[in-house]
Amino acid sequence: MIRVLVRRLGIVAVLGLLFCAAIPAKNQPTTAIRIFGERRISFNDHWRFHKGEASGAENATFNDSSWAEVRLPHDWAIEGPFDPKLNPHTGALPISGTGWYRKSFFLSENAKGRYFSIAFDGAMSNAVVWLNGHELGRRPYGYASFVFDLTPYLYFGNKVNVLSVCLAPEEHSSRWYPGAGIYRNVWLDVTGPVHVAHWGTYVTTPEVSDEQATVSVKTQVQNQLARDAKVVLRTSILDESGKPVNKSDSELMSIPAGGVQTIPASVTLSQPHRWDVDHPYLYTLVSEVLEGDRVVDKYSTSFGVRTIAFDREKGFLLNGRSLKLHGVCMHHDLGALGAAVNRRATERQLQILKAAGVNAVRTSHNPPSPELLEYCDRLGMVVMDEAFDMWRIPKVPNGYSKYYDQWSERDLRDMVRRDRNHPSVILWSIGNEIPEQKQADGWKEAKRLAGFFHEEDPTRPTTSAFNDWEDAIRNHLADEVDVPGFNYKPMHYEQIMKDHPKWVIFGSETSSCVSSRGIYQLPIEKYEKDPSRQLSSYDIIAPPWAYCPDVEFTYQDRFPNVLGEFVWTGFDYIGEPTPYFGWGTNNEHDWPARSSYFGMVDLAGFPKDRFYLYQSQWTTQPMVHILPHWNWAGHEGQSIPVMAYTNADEVELFLNGKSLGTKKRFSEPVDIPVGPNVSSDKNFYTKYRLLWQVPYQPGTLKAVAYHDGKQVASEEIHTAGVPVKIVLAPDRDLIQADGDDLSFVTVRIEDKDGNLCPAADNLVHFDVTGAGEIAAVDNGNAATVEPFHADHRTAFSGMALLIVRSRSEQPGKIHVVATGDGLAQGEALITSGPITQAAAQ
Repeated sequence: MIRVLVRRLGIVAVLGLLFCAAIPAKNQPTTAIRIFGERRISFNDHWRFHKGEASGAENATFNDSSWAEVRLPHDWAIEGPFDPKLNPHTGALPISGTGWYRKSFFLSENAKGRYFSIAFDGAMSNAVVWLNGHELGRRPYGYASFVFDLTPYLYFGNKVNVLSVCLAPEEHSSRWYPGAGIYRNVWLDVTGPVHVAHWGTYVTTPEVSDEQATVSVKTQVQNQLARDAKVVLRTSILDESGKPVNKSDSELMSIPAGGVQTIPASVTLSQPHRWDVDHPYLYTLVSEVLEGDRVVDKYSTSFGVRTIAFDREKGFLLNGRSLKLHGVCMHHDLGALGAAVNRRATERQLQILKAAGVNAVRTSHNPPSPELLEYCDRLGMVVMDEAFDMWRIPKVPNGYSKYYDQWSERDLRDMVRRDRNHPSVILWSIGNEIPEQKQADGWKEAKRLAGFFHEEDPTRPTTSAFNDWEDAIRNHLADEVDVPGFNYKPMHYEQIMKDHPKWVIFGSETSSCVSSRGIYQLPIEKYEKDPSRQLSSYDIIAPPWAYCPDVEFTYQDRFPNVLGEFVWTGFDYIGEPTPYFGWGTNNEHDWPARSSYFGMVDLAGFPKDRFYLYQSQWTTQPMVHILPHWNWAGHEGQSIPVMAYTNADEVELFLNGKSLGTKKRFSEPVDIPVGPNVSSDKNFYTKYRLLWQVPYQPGTLKAVAYHDGKQVASEEIHTAGVPVKIVLAPDRDLIQADGDDLSFVTVRIEDKDGNLCPAADNLVHFDVTGAGEIAAVDNGNAATVEPFHADHRTAFSGMALLIVRSRSEQPGKIHVVATGDGLAQGEALITSGPITQAAAQ
């Protein structure tokens, strides 16, 4: 019977049927596998978790019935509590200790002869994995993706299998919040004995024109039989709609017993669609392994047709067109959700950034989640994919340097093999601000790492983010990468390019301006700390090594052949609450600052004013933004600095209908305070802002932007009255009923006329009923230790965030109610729909 099914359906479809038979009786452990016809199956459901030591938990007979049931991805540290005794660099959250995960599952007798492997997209950290008491392997780097073969130790029939994972992340192992746990997805890969190897395809497009593109493919086919296998590899290409556009069959190949064979293929595409930031078109490569007329394995790879080049005069070229890199650096946490990967949260972050004109992401300072690269592919954003934050010389006592000698080559090569088919990836980074820059022989290690990248993928250049620019050049590390990146050194771009006429360079980390959304402190001055633990949103404050965005704009414009920049950072992130690091006996006033102020977007995903400053330089759709808010009771008659950010020709400002004058863009430089690293007299004239001094009176402040004398954009802000109501605004009112999809609900405290109350700090309670639940809450305040997992949140600058999650396979209505003392309640209705319906939205 099985042979008949294989002939008719192919092996991958039959595997789904075999697993259906493997689901055990009610109340038995289950894998909950419901996906048919796929070789890769989600393995995230029905895990048990225990925080702490658990002697013998690697053994199948261990009793874990008292452990908590969790669904992966899972970050145990984000639940807190925050603790001032813990490391401020990692957000004062409990990231260290021992954590155990166990999953029980059955396989039917009919599944014998299949080959099973377990693939972890990431586990934080020092992972050890067992199956039925047999150690499968270890992986210390929390950002590494890895796979282990389960087949030799599996049980079939009625005997339960137990997969056990022990993690042991250490304190002082990171310079930011890393999370803790199996925080990325886990997959069960199911194949026949002859199959495409894990990360087994490598797709390039060596020749591209408007008429045709050559798609070159190298496919590793693995044979786990005890005999040679005679196979044909069929390589097909599907367009975005899933329609086949071309295919190629290999000659009959002999794969040696227990061996791996790389099979080349070349497929021609007529009139190819290019992958570009404006039109990110994706094809699918389908690799089928055939024995005779039977398909014994099927493996799909998403890819894009595009060309990249880095030119001294023209800069970065995508498909032959110059593209200035408007990039941001991003750590991997998802705010209130912690480090646990979520597809919608990842997509939302990138969508918000793209609205600011961001077209590039640097994965600071580690390999990203596969989901981030997937969405960069889909949304049209290029990526600087970074391997390490340190090499042998440690930055923190328990960092990656402890494992570097043993694991660096394996981790780097695996990273490239996993990520090299993504068209979004344009640069490989060997490291960030590596202390070896100061060593005379530091170039040797740079050469070693760059060599691994070139061996695995010769189509993309290497880079590194150098902060000690003189040492990196003097000690020749910069010579060993293809495109040197320099952190916080715009004042030296000219000298570097003059001394190295063949180099192409860029700002690999820039600005590091800090601010708190909606907070404006007068007078405008540059300082590092304030008793409020907040930082002014006039966008002028930066640490000693850094500067406001205008400085980088100035030098990027002055030297247009510099490739562009990667701003520190796109979003705020947990940890590194610069400048509020002084926790402890003598600096208690810095507590409870526990996350960064660097983002152009706050931790909750609400844009700060700086978001619009970048938007004014990086977008062409007409816009204007004014700041600050217009609630200054007690300051009547006092001059309030009012700034406008715009990409139009000029802006006219009105107060209560009366014009306060028109200012032309770039014509009236504004003096703003900076540090001595930028200017010896600590003054800097920026042409990227417009400034009025406006005597305060309540009412309406309005900015009107003009292009060629015609109004093209406007914005107005009003003096708000007392808070009277809560208003809820979901970012999506239809989500998938898969237990993972999210709706991000913006919570606003408004007056009777619908104006945001910018100083409101009301406590809001949430009640979510029906087909959803509360995933997390936030408000963007970097200096609060309110829990992220709660049913309430205090508003910050008049706003808060509620994240609602669907319930798995429970479609229906989700009712959201928000209440607060003295406020009219807010309500929202979200539909959790069948997966196909919601996915089509």
